Amino acid sequence: MSAANELLAAIHARLSGDAGLAGLIGEDGIRDRLVTGRRLPCIVIGEMTSSNYSTASEAGEEHLLVLEIWCEAGGRKQAQEIAGIVHALLDDAALTLAGHHLVGLQHRLTRTRREAKTKLHAAEMRFRAVTEPG
Repeated sequence: MSAANELLAAIHARLSGDAGLAGLIGEDGIRDRLVTGRRLPCIVIGEMTSSNYSTASEAGEEHLLVLEIWCEAGGRKQAQEIAGIVHALLDDAALTLAGHHLVGLQHRLTRTRREAKTKLHAAEMRFRAVTEPG
């Protein structure tokens, strides 16, 4: 069974448990999609790809995850501030996964942009995690 859902649950718990981050994005600020009319800023759990990362002797999975930070009035500066907090909370974090062991969780890159159509600012954060059955 894939550790993907357990990894997402642990990431959600880590982010939602931080008072400083909650102060910026609100209690419902971590979502699985961007919804028009909902309060911004927010963090959207975006694309996730899980693949077999087993060796000849050990089972494992690699997970590539995108977190999107969406801001309106605060612009790029606010998106980067939130991205800094997310980075501090998740990069190399020791998260507990039910039924699996997190070998590592690393931040790979952050890219910021302004959406021409909506005028919203976004920071796209990419993470890589490796898990083993456990």
